[in-house]
Amino acid sequence: MNLVYNVKDKPKFGQMLIFAFQQVLAIMAATIAVPAIVGNGMTASAALFGAGVGTIIYQLFTKFRSPVFLGSSFAFIGSMLAAFAGAVGNGALGYLGLIIGAAFAALVYVVIAIVVKFAGVKWINKLMPPVVIGPTVALIGLSLAGAAVKDVFSYGPQDSNGSFVMSPNLWVSFICAMVTLFVVILVSTYGKKMMKLIPFIIGILAGYAVGMIFTLIGNATNNPALMIIDFAPFKALVADGVTIKTFLAIPEFTFIDAFKGVGDFNVSYLATVAVAYIPVAFVVFAEHIADHKNLSSIIGSDLLEDPGLHRTLLGDGVGSFFGALFGGCPNTTYGESVGCVAITKNASVVTITTAAIMTALIAFISPFVAFLDSIPGCVMGGVCITLYGFIAVSGLKMIQKVDLENNANLFTASVILITGIGGMAMAIGKVTITAIACALILGIIVNIVLNKNADKAQ
Repeated sequence: MNLVYNVKDKPKFGQMLIFAFQQVLAIMAATIAVPAIVGNGMTASAALFGAGVGTIIYQLFTKFRSPVFLGSSFAFIGSMLAAFAGAVGNGALGYLGLIIGAAFAALVYVVIAIVVKFAGVKWINKLMPPVVIGPTVALIGLSLAGAAVKDVFSYGPQDSNGSFVMSPNLWVSFICAMVTLFVVILVSTYGKKMMKLIPFIIGILAGYAVGMIFTLIGNATNNPALMIIDFAPFKALVADGVTIKTFLAIPEFTFIDAFKGVGDFNVSYLATVAVAYIPVAFVVFAEHIADHKNLSSIIGSDLLEDPGLHRTLLGDGVGSFFGALFGGCPNTTYGESVGCVAITKNASVVTITTAAIMTALIAFISPFVAFLDSIPGCVMGGVCITLYGFIAVSGLKMIQKVDLENNANLFTASVILITGIGGMAMAIGKVTITAIACALILGIIVNIVLNKNADKAQ
């Protein structure tokens, strides 16, 4: 890929701020969704700060050579819920569990990083060749397709039959999403110079503007079906005309409440948290490799070799710990960030680092956090169609040179795609092995068995 800005390039200061803000918008929805799903008093502002700090730590460990943002990890949602459930209603102890759990996960990454440091990465490349990694990367994008479409139509919660409840804003949501989608596509394809580098900002603002028009008409005509923008985040800043949140507000950091739970800590709870987090860390390790292989193909440099898989693992692990220390959520490399790099062709690490600093600062600005919260899901859905689509296509590009006439390759790719898209996830106790991880593991086994038998046949 011909990049406009390569890894070490530095855009002009003003442009860099705009590019960084675009990265913030790309990762924002998913990052603040995790604390919303887990609940128990977790806040979006703390998660944003944790993501920013985690990304900066990751960049330090990788010597500022890996252009990707770290955000709240969905893979650990079950682990986080288990930490609160094990605390039996003791919120403070639950927060302490989030931090301890992240420390366990980080320890797993550190141990693997030490092994990789001494054993090298050739065994990983042999274990996960393009015929395994390509379909897995494609699967990451495809597995997110449902989430993007759900956002486009702004579906409500699932009913008793397991079907999503149709939103009264269905058509308005669809129109806003399509405006966002086509503005992103047209600007990215036909935009001139600077515009071509910020298609997501322009697309989101266009979708938000259309949503604002519908909402104002809805308010004027008292028609809820047109009110696509929820002003509740702004209303939460004031009550009865009195400001209840200052312009600058300190997020509710996890470690503050965690300290209150130290007195209730016990060994049985430690075991509960360990069982909830450690196995998931091994699962996320596989996705870590897939993400970095994908990013490597985009920037034209193997990140597993330079700065090295041991450094990316340490950055991810330690970054996750500090992300949880402040925001409660372990972090992970974000496909949305990788997609943003691919579409805008801006792989500048300076841009990513600036985005991390910006995210951490935004967490303290109440009105800005409210604005980000108010962006309709359908608008982000329009953006995510392109982001997730690029991830899927990036994976397919990895297998362009793979000989699919060879049955060993054909069956390996087929098994990964079908089991992954089919949702072959497995629950072992409180630990859930995601469909992507199951598909990857099964694909590795099939590839090893078929190639071993092929070697014997020769």
